[in-house]
Amino acid sequence: MRHLISIDDLGDEDLRSIVARGTRFSTGSRDGSRPLEGDVVGVYFSRTSTRTRTAFSAGALRLGGQIVSYGPGDLQLNTGETSEDTGRVLSRMLDVLVARTADDPAEMRAWAAQDRMSVVNAMCADEHPTQALTDLTTLQRWFGRIEGLRLLYIGEGNNTVSALALAMTRFPGAELELRTPPGYGLADRFRVRAEQQAARYGSRFTERHDMDDLPADQDAIYTTRWQTTGTAKADPDWRRIFAPFQVTRRLWEDSPKAVFLHDLPAHRGDEVTAEVLDGPASIAFHQAENKMHSAMAVLEWCRRGPVAAGDEEDGRQP
Repeated sequence: MRHLISIDDLGDEDLRSIVARGTRFSTGSRDGSRPLEGDVVGVYFSRTSTRTRTAFSAGALRLGGQIVSYGPGDLQLNTGETSEDTGRVLSRMLDVLVARTADDPAEMRAWAAQDRMSVVNAMCADEHPTQALTDLTTLQRWFGRIEGLRLLYIGEGNNTVSALALAMTRFPGAELELRTPPGYGLADRFRVRAEQQAARYGSRFTERHDMDDLPADQDAIYTTRWQTTGTAKADPDWRRIFAPFQVTRRLWEDSPKAVFLHDLPAHRGDEVTAEVLDGPASIAFHQAENKMHSAMAVLEWCRRGPVAAGDEEDGRQP
């Protein structure tokens, strides 16, 4: 039984296969296959979602599956049923459960403690693994490779970048530099894992808490919203701390060929200016579309496992 609760649940073959399949789906090529024919996918979101929920719902339908949707008040978890019992019951009716919660991944691990139903983490407090897969699919689609790419991330060390750090550092030659506000950096456990993987795979990972001496000649510049979905900041002065980390056009002076990434939703005038988000370097809405293609690849992997490497091809965005 294959679960995706953390990027760490994926072996190297799995990671590369999902990215390759997402890239292929993004070209419009499905070879007429319907790998979810006869399957039922549960979609449970206890927090708001536009892209991820739609991506997995539409992706499941496009691959031949059927969906059952649950809102935040629909499951008996709200009346005290244990996560383990909920997982045992759902696994007797569903083939895959895609879930977004506000908690750590322990609840999803409890749902995964059975051998009938795959569980997919569509975002929790710690990590957003399907976003990282979307990001890699977007880079692969745009550049035709991930190895050797240079990506500068500016913003909070949130669940999006924790997953990206676990994923991108597994590609040789890739360089990921984080610039996070003081006190809002990547959690230690993810930073340590990223540093270990960079040493192992021959990639590069760094994090600083200032905007001085930014690296030049980046391939991509990435940010996320300052208020991560479902969270609030205790410090009333947090906006002053974040203000220097806004993404503006000046960042393209030293990286004129860089594309701009954003996981959306975006708040123009906060983490990014409208000039950047709506400008010629932005591929944020291509990235949003690729969330569906990546979701399809994840669902296929859950049900069929990794596709053989020889069956895939690199794609470059036209």
